[in-house]
Amino acid sequence: MSKLPFRIGHGYDLHRLAKDRKLILGGVEIPHDHGLIGHSDADCLTHALADAIFGALGLPDIGHYFPDDAPENKGMDSMLILQKALDECSSLGFSVGNADLTIVAQSPKMSPYVDAIKDSLARTLKILPDEIGLKATTNEKMGPVGREEAIACFAVCLLVKEGEE
Repeated sequence: MSKLPFRIGHGYDLHRLAKDRKLILGGVEIPHDHGLIGHSDADCLTHALADAIFGALGLPDIGHYFPDDAPENKGMDSMLILQKALDECSSLGFSVGNADLTIVAQSPKMSPYVDAIKDSLARTLKILPDEIGLKATTNEKMGPVGREEAIACFAVCLLVKEGEE
């Protein structure tokens, strides 16, 4: 493992939208007539963040730890996926310094939920809400996101070697 005191990771995830599914982002249920499709609860924001952490550590992505064909992962709360990433982080002597996240969704409007999402993720990451940047944008009605067929999320995180803060 590198002796560098910092590690940076990037994550991306996209899930299709469908009726009769809950829309969960960052561990927060958002009222909407469509939700994300996935083997777990399909929280693509949390998936992108977990992948950013795994990537910063040089580890495989979430599919390695939580295969989508494993029955035990069906309907899984994605915060458990994020917790696994944090457990790996801690076992390698790192903690999350901050995270910067982007939700790309044509609808619903995300601004009413930003603070709740930041609070939810901050509790799990054990950092302050102001150490999480969270932005939301549309896809200008282009592509699957713009046609309201999907939501995409991007995440970047900084990991800090414990004892280096």
